[in-house]
Amino acid sequence: MPTACAGVPVAQYPGEVATGWAAVKVKGDMISARGVIFDSAGNLLVVESGKGITAHTLDATGCIVSSKTLIKQNNLNHGIYLNGTTLYASSMTTVWKWTYDPKAIAVGSTKTVVVAGMYNGGHPTRTLIISPNHPNLLAVSHGSNDNFDFPSGNVNVARANIKVFDMDAVPTGGYNYVTGGHTPAYGLRNEVGLTFDPNNMLWGVENSSDDIKRTISGVDKDIHIDNPADTLHYFGDITTLNTTWYGYPTCYTVWNPSSFSDKKFSIGDQFVLAPNGTYSDTNCTAQSTPARLSFQAHSAPLDCKFDSTYKNMYITFHGSYDRPLSTGFKVVQIPFTQINAGNYEPVAPMDSGSGYTDIWWNQNVTSCSQIQCFRPVSIVMDSADRMYITSDAAVEGELWLVGKI
Repeated sequence: MPTACAGVPVAQYPGEVATGWAAVKVKGDMISARGVIFDSAGNLLVVESGKGITAHTLDATGCIVSSKTLIKQNNLNHGIYLNGTTLYASSMTTVWKWTYDPKAIAVGSTKTVVVAGMYNGGHPTRTLIISPNHPNLLAVSHGSNDNFDFPSGNVNVARANIKVFDMDAVPTGGYNYVTGGHTPAYGLRNEVGLTFDPNNMLWGVENSSDDIKRTISGVDKDIHIDNPADTLHYFGDITTLNTTWYGYPTCYTVWNPSSFSDKKFSIGDQFVLAPNGTYSDTNCTAQSTPARLSFQAHSAPLDCKFDSTYKNMYITFHGSYDRPLSTGFKVVQIPFTQINAGNYEPVAPMDSGSGYTDIWWNQNVTSCSQIQCFRPVSIVMDSADRMYITSDAAVEGELWLVGKI
């Protein structure tokens, strides 16, 4: 780890790190830095929402030595993925591809639409990821259109879901997101972070709803400060249609059981906002696939990545202030293990409230907001298991290097 990078503006919110870790700001003065990837030559490509994609070369220590704008397109806002010499990036409504030359750090002159017709509103990010064992399959996540997107409970509406598209058979004009491709999961309010484990099984992290109430016999109780939990989901094999429902917009995950006065819950249990004779908490248990692990409500996880050993997953908590004391604004570590069946699982059980530990965090998180504190967004791991992490705080877009020392 470098101790500092020359010419980089001093961090306005430097934060703190766990013992044995260091965090170094490697670039500032960026515009809403979001998705980040490496190319095959070791250059970093970053989506700067409202600007386009920038490219950055590194020195031997990991500091940036040169930067340039690769693609100037201000509606690119988060999603980016590189498959060989094909670069993919997304806006709220569309996914495009370009040919990419890592030696020249340049894209070709032709821009091709591969997916179109995504909802023009609501949660704007459209995360992109390609299956390692099926490099023709592009997965695209699509959030809800609002805090409570009730129509998305119908899988055919094609929101609050993930869809997969065959890049070897893209029709003229691209796939229509609603009618094209296949669905490996739905009922996901805003599954921004996606990653594959060594078995090519997909995992994701979800931002759950704000401002919720539990309504019993017509009486509302505000439980939003510590509920519902944000969550880690296991999706598995994405190569075939699998319309597994993960609960949204009907079923939510408990973080703080003491918030409920009408029923005894445990962390990780699912509940409905207003139980009635037609649909109750029991229906969620029977019909919805629960989260594999729960996080403090309003942490706002935006990305998840494994290290090279697959013994740890790292997650960015973008942070939220939808509670009296802000929370998140940090990066956490989840220990993983390989069980007897060969599958990878978090070490902590599903009902754990302590299945993750803080790696890098803001010093005064309870006062954090959009304009105060760094706001971690996306992670890419280098060959030494160091993490390059973007921050899109309104005060300044940044790129950080976080690693063990």
